[in-house]
Amino acid sequence: MPSKVTIATVARHANVSRQTVSNVLNAPDMVRDETRARVIAAIEKLGYRTNLAARQMRTGRSRLIGVRIDPVRNGIEAAVLDRFLHGLTETAAPAGYRIILYTAADDDAEIATYDELLATYALDGFVLTQTHYHDARTAWLLAHDVPFTTFGRPWGAQQRHSWVDVDGAAGTAAATEHLIAAGHRRIAFLGWPPGSGVGDDRRSGWATTMSAHGLDIDGLARHALDGIAEGERLARALLAEPDPPSAVVCASDPLAIGAWRAGELRTGGLAAIGFDDTPMAQAAGLSSVRQPLVEVATECIRTLSLVLGDRTIAPAAGGRSADDGAGIPRQSAFDAGGFDNATFDSGDFGSSPFDPPAPDPSPSHESLPGTTARPNDGRSHNTTYDSGGATAPNDPAARRILLRPHLVVRDSG
Repeated sequence: MPSKVTIATVARHANVSRQTVSNVLNAPDMVRDETRARVIAAIEKLGYRTNLAARQMRTGRSRLIGVRIDPVRNGIEAAVLDRFLHGLTETAAPAGYRIILYTAADDDAEIATYDELLATYALDGFVLTQTHYHDARTAWLLAHDVPFTTFGRPWGAQQRHSWVDVDGAAGTAAATEHLIAAGHRRIAFLGWPPGSGVGDDRRSGWATTMSAHGLDIDGLARHALDGIAEGERLARALLAEPDPPSAVVCASDPLAIGAWRAGELRTGGLAAIGFDDTPMAQAAGLSSVRQPLVEVATECIRTLSLVLGDRTIAPAAGGRSADDGAGIPRQSAFDAGGFDNATFDSGDFGSSPFDPPAPDPSPSHESLPGTTARPNDGRSHNTTYDSGGATAPNDPAARRILLRPHLVVRDSG
């Protein structure tokens, strides 16, 4: 039977004192980066596990993080949520954190749940999802000095808290650039009703790119609630116009699949590109913008851990996220030529996202099995900034990470 691995075992392996190992586990800011890395490597190699109950008594920390799960209305939402939650758990567990899931019908119910969870389980903090305009949850957490970060920006607000998000505008801009490069000039957009932060962001990428190419967008944007039937209805109306579009960029995969179906009886069809690259899109051969959800999850946990004073979690990899390639047939991962110059790319703590970036000096040429990849394929770069655009590398509570998605081209586009 193998001997039990203790703090003393780790200390001997890393050639440090037991106190140094304890500091790495409980107060990592006290330890130099090189020493901390050596101790963490020893912990991982030896498989050392802390006694969480004892640690909580010493530090007053529960190592528990709360995340809300919403009622799933369809399998598409479930697929996206599953990838994100899987990424959270994978990142949290090695660092000694555990994820507690809870449900709530609305923001008020979620705020009531915060009170209950903090009192009952002494959670260290929360990762919020589905941020929106006039979000009362973040205001409550800030007022009660509860550590948290969000997957999503504080739409329409200037609240100073950390967040991680995906640059939806960059995704739809890449989709639009691809369709323009393919020869399309009448390109429509199908999205959600105005007032959705995420939906408005995705629409802006299409509109800005069309305008940059001198292409008219008047009457080409249509909005409805999500769903295949809604996408088909909107697309049929567009195709009935005297000057119909030949292609469409959509805020979601269901809308794109509906639009694609609407174009099946039309000579030449209707090129369609969706968003989220769900299993439905993959099975249908639909081109779609893929969010780097594992990277998002990693950065959420890392950002929250920094707010909590824990520096043991490494940043998300600069290349493809771990969920990028499994089981996807007949695809090529595509980053529109020259599109890097239309988005910002400034490493961990680079220039303001409102400044034009320099091209990536070391593009990735990694390919998925059976695919052809363009340079810089699938790279999701991040930058840290505050709401005024200034960099904020030393303030975890003001840490903002924006990750870029990438376009997967299949039969539909």
